Amino acid sequence: MEREEAERRVLDAAEELFYGQGIRAVGMDAIRSASAVSLKRLYQLFPSKESLVEAYLRRRDARWLGDLARYVEASDSPTQRILAVFDWLYRWFSESDFRGCGFINSFGELGASSPAVADIAKAHKQAFRQYVTDLVAAAEAPHWLADHLVLLAEGAMTTAAIFGSPEPARQAKDAARTLLQASRAGTDIPA
Repeated sequence: MEREEAERRVLDAAEELFYGQGIRAVGMDAIRSASAVSLKRLYQLFPSKESLVEAYLRRRDARWLGDLARYVEASDSPTQRILAVFDWLYRWFSESDFRGCGFINSFGELGASSPAVADIAKAHKQAFRQYVTDLVAAAEAPHWLADHLVLLAEGAMTTAAIFGSPEPARQAKDAARTLLQASRAGTDIPA
């Protein structure tokens, strides 16, 4: 088995198991079984569980941000792109295996004991914040809007996971629309 194929299989198994069951609950033997990659090969690819967790999170970060951007960029106007973030969240929250944000989950499980996991989670959230900030700038909306939109999205992620419903994305979109209207009307909402 070639290195890339073995890596892909291990990361696919890690993502499904870590995201579905929690990082601490899943051992390397479970990853080995689910990936059909020998334990020796698994440890050649990822010398420790922490290195596997880091690789899982980095891959998830790239895919998540890429999927979001592709969806949002299909919208016609800068304002529609901002609102499309919440439409994309609704689609994600509606997936049968949705279990919340993998970065919030991993930070909650390991953030206090793993500086690397904490750093990856923070970097992901900063990248999302920057993406939203760029959308707000493209819409020529006030800079304060980005922080409010990010908080709406983050709150929707957590609420959707806890209640098992995609509706928080719609509620957050309604609030985002209200904030956009306030920003267009010149209402000054401090950051």
